[in-house]
Amino acid sequence: MIDVDHVARLARLELRAEERERMRGQLEAILGYVDQLRRIDVEGVEPTAHVLPLGNVTREDQVRPSCPAEVMLANAPDPEAEQFGVPRILEE
Repeated sequence: MIDVDHVARLARLELRAEERERMRGQLEAILGYVDQLRRIDVEGVEPTAHVLPLGNVTREDQVRPSCPAEVMLANAPDPEAEQFGVPRILEE
């Protein structure tokens, strides 16, 4: 028989008497299901994280022309040496 009090203590739960009885039934059902799973023959079955095969859905990188730095920095409030000037957020 499942020791509901022990499990409740491990989970730091305070259970009333009617909650203990309900939990006892639920834990017995869960452990019964786990026992069914334990009896399944999985010899030769490869472990998997997903039931469906997953593939990478990203596209290959392609080199292509980008916007020139001068155009990008034309509206920047504080360009510095072909870079965006930003306020310092780290202290020295």
